[in-house]
Amino acid sequence: MQEQENYQAENPATTVENAEITAAEAVVEPQNASADDAVAKIAELEARVAELQDAFMRAKADGENIRRRAQEDIAKAHKFAIEGFAEAMVPVKDSLEMALKVETPSIDSLKEGVEITLKQLNSAFEKNRLLEVNPAQAEKLDPTKHQAVSMVPAEQEANTIVTVLQKGYTIADRLLRPALVTVAQGK
Repeated sequence: MQEQENYQAENPATTVENAEITAAEAVVEPQNASADDAVAKIAELEARVAELQDAFMRAKADGENIRRRAQEDIAKAHKFAIEGFAEAMVPVKDSLEMALKVETPSIDSLKEGVEITLKQLNSAFEKNRLLEVNPAQAEKLDPTKHQAVSMVPAEQEANTIVTVLQKGYTIADRLLRPALVTVAQGK
């Protein structure tokens, strides 16, 4: 130890160089430590980015699948929209065909068959929310439900219904066909 002190005393430049080297080594060690930390942090962030990209791609694929399924469901709904109505109409057609197969129909049997068929048809209409628009006489004209064909002199208020020429129909609260009516002229 004494020899080292003597050497340092004799060679002061060496002592400064040694001090600089030691300081540099001290600085390098923290830089290496922070570099290792930075590399670890970058690796961690890259792993997180990869994880988020994977999650994004899965979410995007799920969204595309949902959109595709929704489009298929809409296409099926449009294609088979009248399926319920068609099912209700089949018995009506069957009744009419059976009526035509009778070899010697009587007026009473034909009338009874037509009444039963009309009941089936009315039932099918009600089930599918197809309702009649059949205004009463003297009811006020409603242009959203009625179509005035002509105006006639009458003993009632102006713009009220005198006669119904043809019933109208609504389907699910939407006008399918307006009722054709004649209305009273103003006095």
